[in-house]
Amino acid sequence: QVPLVESGGGLVQAGDSLRLSCTAPGRTFSTRNMAWFRQAPGKEREFVAGILWSGLSTRFADSVQGRFSISRDGFTNTVHLQMGSLKPEDAAVYYCGADQTPYSNVVQTSFWEYAYWGQGTLVTVSS
Repeated sequence: QVPLVESGGGLVQAGDSLRLSCTAPGRTFSTRNMAWFRQAPGKEREFVAGILWSGLSTRFADSVQGRFSISRDGFTNTVHLQMGSLKPEDAAVYYCGADQTPYSNVVQTSFWEYAYWGQGTLVTVSS
């Protein structure tokens, strides 16, 4: 069973908004920082946004700062990535990851710091 499940991807036009969701069926990641990464064809997986296990701090890549937001809901065990003012360069497969270290006080930006992943959801942005 895949630890994390992403949803919400799709085809949108430049300037549109989209909300991605990440859930953990049958388990909880309430003690772990969560992050969204993305990977475009021929490129490395890159950090997009992350949120502390407590929800008290977030971190964003420069390329999405001011356009994206991230949140987590402890009751539904869900992490959301709200994406706005989408650009063609935002097109990629978006992955949700859970930090390998519980109760970390730093949102890591390197994908190897994350031990649990989903299968990804595809976001396509037309110009």
